[in-house]
Amino acid sequence: MVRRANELSVTLEPHLKGGKGTTRVVNILEKDRMFGTGRLFGVSIIPVGGSIGQHTHSGDFETYYILKGKAKVNDNGTEYILEPGDMTQCKDGDFHAIENIGDCDLEYIAVITYSETHKDEI
Repeated sequence: MVRRANELSVTLEPHLKGGKGTTRVVNILEKDRMFGTGRLFGVSIIPVGGSIGQHTHSGDFETYYILKGKAKVNDNGTEYILEPGDMTQCKDGDFHAIENIGDCDLEYIAVITYSETHKDEI
C-alpha cells in the first residue's frame, strides 16, 4: 500500500482532552488500517501555546516522538522538556499531558497501541 501526502486524512481536535487550542492530526494510518493492534498512528501538530490536557490511558499505551518544536510533557506527575529527537511513552494505567512551549508549531509522531490486557478482551 502506498498513500500520498495529499491522500492522508486530517482531523481537527479543538481543546483535546481539555487542552488549549486546536490540535491537528495527520492520520498516517486510521484505526481500521492498524489491524487490531492500535487506534492511532499519526503526526500531531499543536500550535504555539496549545496543549493536550491530562488524560489516563486504559487498555492502550501511547508513544510520542518529537519532530519539531519544544514540548512540556507531564509524565505521570513529573514534568519534562522535550525537543526534536526525544520521545516519551505513557503506559497502560498511567497519565500524561503535552503542551507547546516553543515559538513554532509542535510536531510529533503519536502512536497508540493496544496493551496485552486489551488484546485479551478482543
